[in-house]
Amino acid sequence: MLNYRSFCLVGFVSCVGLIAVALYFQHIDGLDPCPLCIFQRVAFMLMGAVFLIAVLHNPKKTGMKVYGAIATVIGLAGIAIAARHVWLQNAPEDQVPECGPGLDFMVEVLPFHVMLEKVFMGSGECAEVSWTFLGLSMPAWSLIWLLLLTAISVRLAFSKS
Repeated sequence: MLNYRSFCLVGFVSCVGLIAVALYFQHIDGLDPCPLCIFQRVAFMLMGAVFLIAVLHNPKKTGMKVYGAIATVIGLAGIAIAARHVWLQNAPEDQVPECGPGLDFMVEVLPFHVMLEKVFMGSGECAEVSWTFLGLSMPAWSLIWLLLLTAISVRLAFSKS
């Protein structure tokens, strides 16, 4: 039977692997991430960091619940972002927002809350499907992985032992 530390190690290794794959597609295959992709990566990085800290700290029952709760909140935010991204990719063309400025530009020019609002609205570039595997786009795979990692987090947060 897997212990809490093993679950956290699996979560951490999964997050590292997913970020490595994303960087491969970006830097080797030339698939530039859209703003929603970048925020999904941030969710994976933050979850991975929480899992790593939990592995290294190896807390008792209460500490593991805290780490599980933190990772769950991050996972739920990631799920919301990935779900929005999948929705944009499957929305009718007339409901897809126009392409907007890049994330770098928005970070430099707009106030933080306005930039976040614009990112979460999505843009035309977020609706493009430039890669699929087994019929699912990259955001769909991100959504699946975020659901799995959040399930691990919930298991840690609400464990009875």
